Amino acid sequence: METNITYYVALLVLIVIGFVVVKKVASCLIKSIITIVLVAIGVAVYYFYLK
Repeated sequence: METNITYYVALLVLIVIGFVVVKKVASCLIKSIITIVLVAIGVAVYYFYLK
């Protein structure tokens, strides 16, 4: 039996990595692109694995 905790941990790691990358990058455009990509990955994980 597979639990959803693995997906939640993966999403949490993704968010932490995203924050670290955003703090290192100075450009607003790149910050926006990274945020959009992270949101898209989060939605894909929810749609394909948690639904």
